Amino acid sequence: MADIARYPFLRHLRGSTTTHVQHLHNGTVRHSGVGASFWYRPLSAVLSEVPVDDRELPLLFHARTADFQDLTTQATVSFRIIDPAAVAGRIDFSIDPENGRWRGSPLDQVAGLLTETAQQYALDLIAAQSLADVLAGGVGPVRDAIAAGLGGDERLTATGLAILGVRVVALRPEPEVEKALLTPTRERVQADADKATYERRATAVERERAISENELQNKIELARREEQLVGQQGANARRSAEEKAAAARIATAAEAERTQVLAEANAQATRATGLAKADAEAAALAAYRDLPEAVLLGLALKELAANLPQIEHLALTPDLLAPVLAKLGARSDG
Repeated sequence: MADIARYPFLRHLRGSTTTHVQHLHNGTVRHSGVGASFWYRPLSAVLSEVPVDDRELPLLFHARTADFQDLTTQATVSFRIIDPAAVAGRIDFSIDPENGRWRGSPLDQVAGLLTETAQQYALDLIAAQSLADVLAGGVGPVRDAIAAGLGGDERLTATGLAILGVRVVALRPEPEVEKALLTPTRERVQADADKATYERRATAVERERAISENELQNKIELARREEQLVGQQGANARRSAEEKAAAARIATAAEAERTQVLAEANAQATRATGLAKADAEAAALAAYRDLPEAVLLGLALKELAANLPQIEHLALTPDLLAPVLAKLGARSDG
């Protein structure tokens, strides 16, 4: 909105960088331009203010497809007024000289013009296709149809409007129809999910089976190695027993041989001792053979006395001594 300063009999208008202001006096253009600033008389001045900035126009309308299905279209049209004089000549953008406010609603008229024009091109495209085809094609064809139609519309060009861009946000059928359309896709997605779940479970079962088989093979291998170990331990035990038995036999044979040798040596020593004793006895007997009987008797008594136990008292009677003395006397006489 223009900034208007009030003075007695005069007014001063100061525009902005995004509005085009035009001042007419008696049908003649006195001031015109963007950001204009001028003095004027309120009783004779005709003022108009046209915005020249970029504007966004949201659109929300319903369309019917070839198969009689309702489709809600949500879009946005970006536009700009490039010829303020032309649009001011077709649409009332006049403002009150006293307060600078529009006398009407010019932007609503521009919005209505753009909305109805954009709807017409969108409806022509949607009405020629079925709901499934429109939804399958997406927002691209509808956006292109609206952009091409608005860009080539002669009325908009003559009005001084330029279309900067078109965006189609959504194409939505009725909730029941949308739910029915989504059901096959949901079922397919669910089927794919179930398939993935089953495959994952099958893979898990297969892996568990492989793990079980691996564990079984490990147990079998351990049992086989344990059997080999037991057999090897038995063989080692047998070999050790055999070696111990062989060693025992060798030790027994050596002991027997040693005992035999020792026995033979003892026998030889005994024989030698016996022979020596026999020789000594023979020599002693030979030495005693030539001795007198009295000497032999004396030696015998001496030997007997040496081997008798200790005698504390000895009683000699005539009966004991008489024979001995008689023999000694007889020997001395002879």
